[in-house]
Amino acid sequence: MIVPPMPRRFGYAGILPQLACVLAAWFGPPEWQWSALAIGWAYAALIFGFLGGLWWGLAAAAPDEGRNAPGWLWVAAVTPSLFALATFLPWVFGASWPGPSLLALGAALLVTPLVDARLVTIRPVWWMRLRIPLSLSLGGLTIALGVAALAL
Repeated sequence: MIVPPMPRRFGYAGILPQLACVLAAWFGPPEWQWSALAIGWAYAALIFGFLGGLWWGLAAAAPDEGRNAPGWLWVAAVTPSLFALATFLPWVFGASWPGPSLLALGAALLVTPLVDARLVTIRPVWWMRLRIPLSLSLGGLTIALGVAALAL
């Protein structure tokens, strides 16, 4: 159950932008903080939507011979992009942003492996070995950004 090299490399490389945002928000000069928070929110929202796209793709690629994708998966697949959009709305309407939005996105990313775990019949065998550390990393880094935003 070894993760193929390409998904492993690109998956872990996908953590680097959020790590850079955390470092800039916590340790960079003050003029970098707002940009780091905004870019970190955008990146978390983008990746969360990407995960929904992966779930949609797995559902669409499921074989028709008795192993069709469950109906709940189609709902789960569109939820991340809608949730990410909802985390942007507080800023649009003048409420506190991006701190609470980053915390919400981080928490949502942390629970995405629960969806992946239920896809036993339609995901690659190595899927969870990659998804769990990536979700924990990106979710944790996004929460760290949310904490930084609330501390400002």
